[in-house]
Amino acid sequence: MAIALPLRAAGPHGMGPEPGIEVLLREQADQLRGKRIGLVTNMTGVDRELRSDVDLLAARRDFRLVALFGPEHGVRGDVQAGAHVDSSRDVATGLPVHSLYGEHREPDAKMLQGIDLLLFDIQDVGARYYTYPYTLANVLRAAKKQGIPVWVLDRPNPLGGEKVEGPVLEPEFASFVGLFPIPVRHGMTIGELARLFNEAFGIGAQLRVVPMRGWKRGEAEPGGAMPWVPPSPNMPTRDTALVYPGTALIEGTNVSEGRGTTRPFETIGAPFVDAQQLAVSLNALDLPGVRFRPTWFTPSFSKHQGVLCGGVQLHVTDRDAFQPFRTGLAVVKALHDLYPQQFRFEPASPYFFDKLAGNAWIREGIERGESLDALQARWEPGLERFRLQRQRYLLY
Repeated sequence: MAIALPLRAAGPHGMGPEPGIEVLLREQADQLRGKRIGLVTNMTGVDRELRSDVDLLAARRDFRLVALFGPEHGVRGDVQAGAHVDSSRDVATGLPVHSLYGEHREPDAKMLQGIDLLLFDIQDVGARYYTYPYTLANVLRAAKKQGIPVWVLDRPNPLGGEKVEGPVLEPEFASFVGLFPIPVRHGMTIGELARLFNEAFGIGAQLRVVPMRGWKRGEAEPGGAMPWVPPSPNMPTRDTALVYPGTALIEGTNVSEGRGTTRPFETIGAPFVDAQQLAVSLNALDLPGVRFRPTWFTPSFSKHQGVLCGGVQLHVTDRDAFQPFRTGLAVVKALHDLYPQQFRFEPASPYFFDKLAGNAWIREGIERGESLDALQARWEPGLERFRLQRQRYLLY
């Protein structure tokens, strides 16, 4: 059963939308009285004054925060992408911190012992291939087994939450970077995803979503937007989140996606790339809302660490017109076509690129020389079915 608390007036003028944590403490704290609370969060779980959920909840005397649960990168955001996160104790509060990105991806019965209610508050980035939504799914599953309610404290979709784009994931390519049949750009908030996962994909937990106040669908950066707290070490700005649904495809190749630079996912390249040639080729496509600038960079870590790379930086000129997934696909195709001897999809079984794309036919189409239009025509029917499905789970 899913419950959405009713929407009311917007928060204080000029501070952007009021996140679920503020709505919870201002309007619903009486429902927490006497409860033992477990909190699933990270560095993005803050109010508009950048006060941590951990600190806000730990300071309360009408209920008791008893345990913390951390996703990829940890509760405090001190772990790099893909790195094992250990369970520990929070230095500031002394609370136990259970890792959900180490030995366990799902809370077990021992972790949940003595907890009456789980709160989930993590900023999503609006793309299918991000681990936080699947940590949420695993929390819902575990809570269902133990009969513990889960309240998801909602936050904005930084891409606006209006447009959807890209192929819907095919079940055989499910992984922790894409667990359910949703498109790459899903156009939903984390609370709306919770409703979709719980009902449409059969989890069936006792779910409540605490919605925001003052957020309108389509507003990626409203006036007085909430402060941006990087949801992962390589997601430093809202601009990163905007391009990420497309350029994250580069992670499945031997080209650098810009990790180890100050502009990850906006800066793409490799030692074998002619920066001028790639920029000219991509700009000739006249992709909507974006221009490509030739650039050179030397990653400080990750792919091609310490080696000079030629490449491009994406400059989004029109956020509304920009199509991140089609743009990222165009970059991959251009690299494949211009540098057939040096470019490669990183081998695995299945290919990591295929896990990101959610299918094998996009990679195979690129290798066969299919056009962007032909590839997009193939994913559009599934995308249209998802558009219809998602409507019943939207809150704004």
